[in-house]
Order: sequence, then structure tokens, then C-alpha cells
Amino acid sequence: MDPIGKVNPIVNVPGITTSGQLTGIILLLNAVLRLIFIIAGLFAFFNILMAGISFISAGGDPKKVQHAWEKIWQSFLGLVIIVTSFILAAVIGIILFKDPSALLNPRLTPVK
Repeated sequence: MDPIGKVNPIVNVPGITTSGQLTGIILLLNAVLRLIFIIAGLFAFFNILMAGISFISAGGDPKKVQHAWEKIWQSFLGLVIIVTSFILAAVIGIILFKDPSALLNPRLTPVK
């Protein structure tokens, strides 16, 4: 028997594993963001494909051609926004944590 007492390490903290990996809500949000980016990329690809088809089948009609070009440019702009968000997250991660994946793949243990 220890008269002073003993402090046991906390091993079952909700949301944190013993290896330092996050679980729970952080992991869920990370998966949801990745899914949103994948869906946005597929949607932009589908829009570019459909706009290309409508551009080819416009038959010289200026309104249809202009509508197809607008759809193509809007889709490219969406892709640029997606890529820029990844680049911005990497730059912020480098500046604040010296790790480009710190915001995209958070963990509690420092990177060595």
C-alpha cells in the first residue's frame, strides 16, 4: 500500500488514441471534408464534360456556344478554388506547425 498515492497515466481519453492519432469528431470532419473535395472534383469534371458536349453540338448558335463557355469557365474556377484551398492549408501548416499536412491530417504527436 502506498500512503502518498499513485498517479496512473490516462490512457482512455475520448478522441485520442495512445499513438497520438485523433479519433471521433476530428476524424469524422476530416473524412467529410475529403468526401466533399472528391465530390466537388467529380462534379466539376462532369460539368466540363457536359459543357464540351454542348459546345460541340451547338452548331454555331452563339447563345449555346456562350453558355457552354460559361459552364466550362465556372467549372475550371471551381477546380482552382479546390486546389487553392489545399495549397493554402499546406502553407498555413508550414508557417504555424512546420508541417504541410498539419491541417489536413491533424495529430497530437510532433512530427520528427
